[in-house]
Amino acid sequence: MASLNLYFILLVLFLTCGAVMATMENDQIIKQNNCETKIGLRCILEAFTIIFKIGSISNKCCSEIIVLGKVCHSALVKRTLENPLFKDLNPATIIAKSIQTCNNCLALIDSPSSSA
Repeated sequence: MASLNLYFILLVLFLTCGAVMATMENDQIIKQNNCETKIGLRCILEAFTIIFKIGSISNKCCSEIIVLGKVCHSALVKRTLENPLFKDLNPATIIAKSIQTCNNCLALIDSPSSSA
């Protein structure tokens, strides 16, 4: 239950405070590409659980991540890393997990078994 509360708090911070803490570059990318409107709340939670902790991602959320695109996905993750709550995390590790999540989704969606 505490883990769920932590993710809810992170999500709220991500959605409400992210723009204040974002660098101009990430903020501009997010605004110009309407990144925050391209992925649902459930999939944000699912993706952030994968990237910042561990777990698996559903086909539905993989589809949303692919629609979101690597540019938006990367900008949202980098903006989140700028939050002081994540100061103890290794940004290189989180960004690598983020890229791996995108690549895994691309492979999953492109695989013949996912379209059957």
